[in-house]
Amino acid sequence: MTAFATRRGSVTFPIPDVPDRARMRRETGERLRASMTARGVDALVLLNNSNVVYATGANWPLGDAGLSHVERPVAVVLRDDPWPHLFMPFREGASAERDLPADHLHGPVYLEFDEGVENFARLLAELIPAGSSIAVDEHTGAMLRAGKQIFPGGAPTDAALVVGPAKLIKTPDEISCIRTACRITERAVAEVQAALAPGRRQIDLSAGFVRRAFEYGATANMLDAIWQVMPSTKADGVWTTHGDLALPLLTTERELEAGDVLWTDVSITYGGYCSDFGRTWLVGGEPSAAQQRQFEQWRTILTAVLDVTKAGATAADLTRAAIAANGGAKPWLPHFYLGHSIGVSAAELPMIGTDLGPEYDENFVFEPGMVLVLEPVVWEDGTGGYRSEEIIVITEEGWTPLTDYPYDPYGN
Repeated sequence: MTAFATRRGSVTFPIPDVPDRARMRRETGERLRASMTARGVDALVLLNNSNVVYATGANWPLGDAGLSHVERPVAVVLRDDPWPHLFMPFREGASAERDLPADHLHGPVYLEFDEGVENFARLLAELIPAGSSIAVDEHTGAMLRAGKQIFPGGAPTDAALVVGPAKLIKTPDEISCIRTACRITERAVAEVQAALAPGRRQIDLSAGFVRRAFEYGATANMLDAIWQVMPSTKADGVWTTHGDLALPLLTTERELEAGDVLWTDVSITYGGYCSDFGRTWLVGGEPSAAQQRQFEQWRTILTAVLDVTKAGATAADLTRAAIAANGGAKPWLPHFYLGHSIGVSAAELPMIGTDLGPEYDENFVFEPGMVLVLEPVVWEDGTGGYRSEEIIVITEEGWTPLTDYPYDPYGN
């Protein structure tokens, strides 16, 4: 167990060097069932890949963790059973935390098809007592056609109201997984940045990153890597409904040119837990004086936010600090946020500074063990702007950093 000191005071937050997966599954299972009890839910039916990972520990090698197709994994969690039921194909290269009892491991259910839903309804009737309250996170078209007769207890409620609160506070082993995912990402990204040059295509950067990330231990690529070339002015950029900058834009075969400003955004998983990496890079050059000033302004904003970040602070405390440090203007894109959490999904609640409104931010209080990704943005026409992301863990008196990557070519 290694203790990492925060940059504020002498507070430490213990993070295992290697996650204990059995302990992690036990503790996250307890959190999930406690959330079920708090909301009066007897059974969860989970289709969302990230929720299945959280509930069962199952993970499988994927090029895109958002894809599920017809063999999607499905989890059924019962409030009075410490072991979840897992429905998925078991094949070479897949892992499903083999400490699950054999009678809790099932073959795939094909919920995109009417016959699959009919079969699943019979299985649920065997697992879930009649009259139980059930919550579901997603429905396929076939499930919607079948209606409420799939579920023994009638029409289900929204499982997001159960799973979301359970995910808010991470266990030390979950944080260890996130930190390992970050280390894998940063190691792979360093090689991409070293190869950055005029004439390289965006897809070349993606190919190099994905190959190295999997070689270094990634389980899945959470999103198509973003190496977005930023316009010189907002007027030169892609049209958006809100009149501000577009982000993210898909990677293409575009060849990079000297002087291009790249906003990067990549995410992989390790053992089902995500990294999130963002930096601003320059192609074939050093920052101008104006670009360097933007970076310093970004760092001023980040420092102001971190100075108020600790257990007991609210999301509104962070947004106020960011806005004040930016001269009264919001330093984030209108369709995004100042920050968000991370775990089995690349972006989890809370979302800080969104159109959920100031009341949401005022009422969201941070607790030790919550993990945040902070990503302020500074923009000035003619520069390409500056954006980077930092991942931290909330502690009683401050925060602990998980990100460990320099700001080249702007500074360390």
